Amino acid sequence: MKVQSPNDFACLIGIDWADRKHDFCITDQSGNEHTYGVISSKPEAIDKWVLELQRRFPKQQIAISCELKKGPLVHALLKYSHITVFSINPSTVAKYRKAFTHSGAKDDPTDAKIQVDLLRLHMDKLHPIKSDTAEIRALGQLVEYRRSLVQDRVDLTNRITGILKSYYPQVLDIFKERDTVIFCEFLSRWPDLSAAQRARPDTLRKFFNQFNSRYGEINEQRIKQIKGAMPLTEDFGIVEPNALMIKLLIPQLNLLNWCD
Repeated sequence: MKVQSPNDFACLIGIDWADRKHDFCITDQSGNEHTYGVISSKPEAIDKWVLELQRRFPKQQIAISCELKKGPLVHALLKYSHITVFSINPSTVAKYRKAFTHSGAKDDPTDAKIQVDLLRLHMDKLHPIKSDTAEIRALGQLVEYRRSLVQDRVDLTNRITGILKSYYPQVLDIFKERDTVIFCEFLSRWPDLSAAQRARPDTLRKFFNQFNSRYGEINEQRIKQIKGAMPLTEDFGIVEPNALMIKLLIPQLNLLNWCD
């Protein structure tokens, strides 16, 4: 792969991105003059800005650096054939800022200039962001989302477990695995101990069988545990708010169980 240099581009641009707007700094290969500006993060604004650059530098390549490898801004810029996007590590920008500014405090225009200077002086050490095929990008995004959903499920299961310990610990002994459909359905029907104890034994047996828990001895032991359990508390002010919270959280956990 050919190592690119500033001479391969009509201009160099550093962008300090933010949620609502992006500060930018433009210079040429010499770095003698810098032009600053701000664009909105809206797609229409980015498109207008890029097309203005194209009219200003017709049939020439433009190098843009930012502290991102992906995200809305990168996705927007990669669709233009005359734009090459370089990713710069945010820690590199922070160290450069600390070394060459008095306060070391973050400042958006200054960070944009730092990025364009790094791009001009060290382009040979930076790697342009290459766009994979649509299939590879989709797969990567799905894998990332799945990983995030699995962690959400772990966090939500821990949260539900903590709530149940405060008013309904018996259900945690009955179900050792909490990220399961049967656990969610049981709590949806019987969100507190008194509700479970009011259910008839036959109703509980049918429930366990419905969810393929057909181990008779285990089911009878569960029913015995439920019927003989002593409430941790019967305080309405404790049981009702926590049971209501469980009713709200369980459907979320049920949805996350599908991420497998």
